[in-house]
Amino acid sequence: MDELINPTVIDALSRNLVAAAPQLQPRALSEAMTILAGRRLRDRVNIVRDAFLADAPDDFSELEQLVRAALEQPNFTGWMIWPVTEAVSTRALASHSTPSFDTGMDLLASLTPRLSSEFAVRDLLNARPERALSKMTVWARDENEHVRRLATEGSRAYLPWARRVPWLIEHPGATRAILDATYRDTSEYVRRSVANHLNDLSRVDPATVTRTARNWVENADAHTSWVIRHGLRTLIKNADPEAFTLVGYSGHHLRVDRPQLSNDTVHLEGALTFTAVITNEDDAEAAVAIDYSIGFQRSNGTISPKTFKLTSRKIAPGESVTVTKTHSFRRISTRTYFPGAHFVAVQANGTRSLPADFTLVGASADESASDA
Repeated sequence: MDELINPTVIDALSRNLVAAAPQLQPRALSEAMTILAGRRLRDRVNIVRDAFLADAPDDFSELEQLVRAALEQPNFTGWMIWPVTEAVSTRALASHSTPSFDTGMDLLASLTPRLSSEFAVRDLLNARPERALSKMTVWARDENEHVRRLATEGSRAYLPWARRVPWLIEHPGATRAILDATYRDTSEYVRRSVANHLNDLSRVDPATVTRTARNWVENADAHTSWVIRHGLRTLIKNADPEAFTLVGYSGHHLRVDRPQLSNDTVHLEGALTFTAVITNEDDAEAAVAIDYSIGFQRSNGTISPKTFKLTSRKIAPGESVTVTKTHSFRRISTRTYFPGAHFVAVQANGTRSLPADFTLVGASADESASDA
């Protein structure tokens, strides 16, 4: 990933800028090419951003003219755009003027079809969240899908890799107009962003999320059920009862027996097989989401559960079904396994079984990843 910003990309950026403004002498960008080795991607973006700002005019309006002229070049695209978007937001904020702020937002929208401006817009959101969101609400109805996605993705509460915007977390309903405008978007690219945005908000304010999803159910199209299901995935794992109803699960009188284990000792690189019986004690058929949790031993001796999807079933009144699952304990890059006590539990529509205990042996704490 670090090599996405490399000397070849910087050289191409320089050539596009000179084509747009022949008087430009990109000395700082040339020097930046020599100091990237061994740097992480975020550091590389910052180096190129600062070099671009050193070579570009100091006045924001002149920088805007340079970038818009570069946009006339068809090769002004790809990873070179990321540091340019960061430069635009930096210079727009440094001008301390509302017109420059608005122009900076507009320029990010113009750049985003070449490469998403979702990271750069976070600085503007942090500085003036309500003004930025008013612009982004307009973007949500733009004819270009990349601009619409900039509205949905750039305003996510927990956008991966991006700077946090505390105001968004403190005001979880503030992006509702953006989501309402885009949940039935014609582009899957945008709809997926909407679902991820909704899932982010479920970590902040579940009630706002379920209220939003309920409104969408009443005004649905062919894609809405997927958007809601994907957007409520964390609430489903957390057994939120309204979330289960909204995604079409039913049955509130379920009995889930303690899982039966193939073995109460599991070796690292081995696997645990378990079965569980689920009984529908309602007098109507139940549509049931069945998940399971593994309680993982952590380095400090505590046990931290993680929930995994198992299956979905329709269970007739009075019927019992048996589910079976094998969970692997092979080494993976996203988890460090620690020896000691673990447990497995099964849940059906949020009704949870008693845990079944087992011991993991042979594990090592020197894996490359932390226990997630």
